[in-house]
Amino acid sequence: MTQKSLSWRFSLIAIVVAACFYYAIPPFGTPQKPGKIKLGLDLQGGMHLLLRVDTSKLSEKAKEDATERAMEIIRNRIDQFGVAEPSIQREGNDRIVVQLPGVTDRERALSLLGKTALLEFKVVSDDAGLLKEAIAGNVPDGFELHSSDEGGQILVEKETLLTGKHITNAGVSFESNFNEPVVTLEFNSEGGKIFSDITGANVGRRIAIILDGNVQSAPVVNERIPSGKAQITGRFNIDAANDLSIALRAGALPAPIIVEEERSVGPSLGKDSIQQGISASLFGFGAVVVFMMIYYMFGGLVASIALFLNVVITLAALSYFHATLTLPGIAGTVLTVGMAVDANVLIFERIREERALGKPMAAALIAGYNKAFLTILDTHSTTLISSGILYYIGTGPIKGFALTLAIGILASLFTSVFVTRAIFDLLISKGGLKNLKMLQLLNYVPKIDYLKVRKICYIGSVLVILAGAYFFFNRGEKMFGVEFTGGTMQEYRFTQAVSVDDIRKSLDQIGFGTATIQKVGEGNDIMIRAGQGSETTIQKKLTQDFPQNKHELLRLESVGPVVGKELKVKALWAVALALLGIWIYIVWRFDFKFAFGAILSLFHDALVTIGFVAISGREFSVPVLAAILTIIGFSINDTIVIFDRIRERRRAGTKETFAETVNTSINQTLPRTILTTLTVFMVILALYFKGGEVINDFAFTMLVGVISGTYSTIYIAAPVLIDWPGSKKNK
Repeated sequence: MTQKSLSWRFSLIAIVVAACFYYAIPPFGTPQKPGKIKLGLDLQGGMHLLLRVDTSKLSEKAKEDATERAMEIIRNRIDQFGVAEPSIQREGNDRIVVQLPGVTDRERALSLLGKTALLEFKVVSDDAGLLKEAIAGNVPDGFELHSSDEGGQILVEKETLLTGKHITNAGVSFESNFNEPVVTLEFNSEGGKIFSDITGANVGRRIAIILDGNVQSAPVVNERIPSGKAQITGRFNIDAANDLSIALRAGALPAPIIVEEERSVGPSLGKDSIQQGISASLFGFGAVVVFMMIYYMFGGLVASIALFLNVVITLAALSYFHATLTLPGIAGTVLTVGMAVDANVLIFERIREERALGKPMAAALIAGYNKAFLTILDTHSTTLISSGILYYIGTGPIKGFALTLAIGILASLFTSVFVTRAIFDLLISKGGLKNLKMLQLLNYVPKIDYLKVRKICYIGSVLVILAGAYFFFNRGEKMFGVEFTGGTMQEYRFTQAVSVDDIRKSLDQIGFGTATIQKVGEGNDIMIRAGQGSETTIQKKLTQDFPQNKHELLRLESVGPVVGKELKVKALWAVALALLGIWIYIVWRFDFKFAFGAILSLFHDALVTIGFVAISGREFSVPVLAAILTIIGFSINDTIVIFDRIRERRRAGTKETFAETVNTSINQTLPRTILTTLTVFMVILALYFKGGEVINDFAFTMLVGVISGTYSTIYIAAPVLIDWPGSKKNK
């Protein structure tokens, strides 16, 4: 190894490390001094809203830029509302995605964003007979009947004399008699002249001030008002008056806004998520590092340095791309650490094999890296396919999970292949690495006949899949989370213990007695699943019926049926595209026969995992979908390692039957399979026990999938090659 080669490699590593520390530190901060990486709503609390601009009543020409105008108005309202670092993005033709970090007063936020804020001034009819006739259902031509916030109904002339488009400013002041808040208005010159003419022509009559169809107030005009100023009185508290003034200053929305999806996370759950996410991350990372250093000794130390650099690169990339770190994103980072170990295990086990052949350390190192590289490239490529598809179809936290997983996989290629190789080459060039001592799981190559029991395994797998299918279809719509069916999921934390029966009796009085109600965890947390739009009614009822047992809304997920249906379609496409992408890759790298075995094992893993989710009583949710797609990527890793060994033995011209080649390949790679599964399993166990309830379904699904993936690689994917027509001939 030339000194020149080492120089440029370590120079590149130094540049990468320096750049990563520059972008990554400090990764997280405080409200007073924010870090370089934004925390997602599930880690700090806040609201995620999918809004639809209802343009159904607009003309074709007004529809053209209605969504853009609505976005601008919503952005102005949020800016004046005082939300730090909001996110407002257009999705499709008529949808707007809004994220409001730190917002906890969801009803106030929804009111502000959903308020059309169409302000109209109209003359009130003084004819009591016409009013009585209108209330009876016969509204005279040229008039409109409106509800009044002051009580009762008011008949007004249909003609609009003045609208809010002439407003230049709106604020809050307090009237002198009762010191109650009022909203003050200032008009531009054109609006001021119109208002002066209106008041001058209607002295002694009432002018109704109508907001979004409701009469806010209807004062009597005592004299002409030439000042171009007016005020709206009503039953306002200070927050309501402030919000109305914000809406009026920002302008009226061009069309009504419909909330199609809402996800709210309270500050308590956000705080818990941060603590549990950090705890799980540190525990999982620590477990992997300790294991690697014990088993691979000095090699494990080098691998641990690479793993640490992997995390730094991931944080730097998230910072550079201004990505948002979510709890699933933390899971993706920790899981990447576990999966990145696979590359190091492959390399070290290859070096062990080369040393066993009597090669000197330098030659064994070169051969080990060279032989492991293509396998590492294949395993990482297939995982990238899954994460890419997940990023494409995902939204919010799931997109963040896919991004961190993809970044981590790319970082793993750099650290496990390039960085560790440079360290070892440097030591060899200095004469400081004569041997690479490691513990050995098996000091011999086992000679287990896996193919002998393959048909029994086929039958066993079919029975497990059928059992899972029974539970899946037996649960019906209850199998799916609100993301896929539509509806509302609310989770409350009570200060004292409360029974499910008491809550059901309370909700039964308002027509929600059939809602799904269950306890969450071991504390006083209760989850309620009901129809969309039920959240406000349920929350008010709980406050009314349990006045001594205070409760906090931890999180809320509300999804409309249209969005739910779209997510179902996306889920099917995600799985189908992931399988198709992997199938094409395997056909290209191996052949059709190998691709069939790989896809069959992946179908097996997906169906077995979904079956166990159904059996456990959990819901098929977006995090579960993310886990299944991750399992597909993980499972194919194991399969490719064995396939690669089969291909290697066939190219070497070994005199053995194809069945012997398959069996020997499985046995030769068995230590790597066990070690990789063990390290990934440790990481997922950390997520399962310490990651908190938000990530629990994801971790459970991954645990089942890792076990299923390891089994299917050995007993499904490889054995199926033997049953392929023509495969039993001697080679």
